[in-house]
Amino acid sequence: MNHQSNNPLHGKTLEAILNELVEKIGWKAMGENVDIRCFNNDPSIKSSLKFLRRTPWARTKVEAMYLNVFHGFRWPDTNSHK
Repeated sequence: MNHQSNNPLHGKTLEAILNELVEKIGWKAMGENVDIRCFNNDPSIKSSLKFLRRTPWARTKVEAMYLNVFHGFRWPDTNSHK
């Protein structure tokens, strides 16, 4: 049995994830969820792909945002260490 069959990100490119998020919630909401310059200042798919491909922590947050928006998953707040 393939473990990836239950993974909603399986087969999704980073570009497809970004395009779907932009269409569904827009750059403003994306920037509010993941505070990175490529979402908040003159956003584009190209600049976002370049940044996210070399910044694993940001890519993880974007993937988590995708799962939350499209699949109703919640992720723990990584900013609070209480």
